Amino acid sequence: MGLQDDLERYREVGEERREDLAEFIQYGDLGGSRPDSVRIPIKIVDLPGFEYDQRDQGGVGQGDGDTPEPGQPVGEPQPQPGDEDGDPGEEGGEHEYYEMDPEEFAQELDERLGLDLEPKGKQVAEEVEGDYTDITNTGPDSTLDFERLFKTGLKRKLAMDFDEEYVREALRVDGMGPQAVFEWARAKHLPVSRAWIDDAYASLPAAERTRWTSIEEMEANVEQTDTATRIRREGIDHVPFRREDERYRYPEIIEEYEKNVVVVNIRDVSGSMREGKRELVERTFTPLDWYLTGKYDHAEFVYIAHDADAWRVDRDDFFGIRSGGGTKISSAYELAKEVLEEEYPWSDWNRYVFAAGDSENSSNDTEERVVPLMEEIPANLHAYVETQPSGNAINATHAEEIERSFADAGDVVVAYVSSPDDVVDAIYRVLSTEDDDE
Repeated sequence: MGLQDDLERYREVGEERREDLAEFIQYGDLGGSRPDSVRIPIKIVDLPGFEYDQRDQGGVGQGDGDTPEPGQPVGEPQPQPGDEDGDPGEEGGEHEYYEMDPEEFAQELDERLGLDLEPKGKQVAEEVEGDYTDITNTGPDSTLDFERLFKTGLKRKLAMDFDEEYVREALRVDGMGPQAVFEWARAKHLPVSRAWIDDAYASLPAAERTRWTSIEEMEANVEQTDTATRIRREGIDHVPFRREDERYRYPEIIEEYEKNVVVVNIRDVSGSMREGKRELVERTFTPLDWYLTGKYDHAEFVYIAHDADAWRVDRDDFFGIRSGGGTKISSAYELAKEVLEEEYPWSDWNRYVFAAGDSENSSNDTEERVVPLMEEIPANLHAYVETQPSGNAINATHAEEIERSFADAGDVVVAYVSSPDDVVDAIYRVLSTEDDDE
């Protein structure tokens, strides 16, 4: 099997690639990817080759010019460059890269983490024709709903049906004329018209109009047949169709919603955010950006950096910004609220507000300002990711306060990242919370 075949086989094995995906998120160089293209390194299988046995090198008369040390066995291989003591596997191996778009990345991450997040649409993108399930009063003959027409006519037939012979017998009662029979029939809830009674009475010979002496005698001797029995016995000779009963099928109009999302990424760049903390922020936020880009038809991102003040930056600056200054997390949420209200109304946009930092904040700012602001900003999900490589500092309480304040909320999640090993779990915690909320 050649190298190219080996690479193709590796790309086709989903589980192995997903393992590479998780390792890449935790430890890989995320800077090699772009917002619209994710480059996942995959290992290249070493090909077999020939190597000389080092024991065949050196020996009497074959040295490199140095005088052998006393007691050194003849033919002992001399140390070679790279043979120094050290941990095995410290040098990186060769890699090829598998490029995927964010949609494929989202699908792979869903499978890797067992997620099934289905975004909600906010704006109507287009209207398409569905099945022919809707009905109108006009249309081409080819779309006439004949089954519906037949059922409507049949219902009318059954509603208008009565035992004609039974009513004719009432007309044979001595002294009962059309008006008296009509009133008798209506009292018995027989749906017969006065016009039909007049016609039936007129067609009776005069000798037959005195067959019964009273209506009671007629009812005692003549049995009325119900509609169901009569139809089973005689069938239906016709079903009355009317023009107004006609209905025509036309396709249901389905509104397909464009799944728009805005993601507000907030990061602490105060003086306490050293390199290790910054790296964990970027390692968590970058895959989340890729994932949501792949999940939504149209994704926009707002990047906010803050120390004691907050300001909006572009993506490149956000992921490369350095630290300095004090800390006031509420300044970032104040700016986020302003941007969302002005540019991304909740009625039209799915919203995610992701913040990250070392949980250090100015006194009382979390309780008095951040929590109320989070409550005032409607979003699919609020998330805060604490990055503390060495464990919590004494004054690193922001994440715990948020967690405590929103313990019963289904749209707020807190994750803790102290090393790259925690990144995948943090991403899962964030996205599975959104999954549950959906």
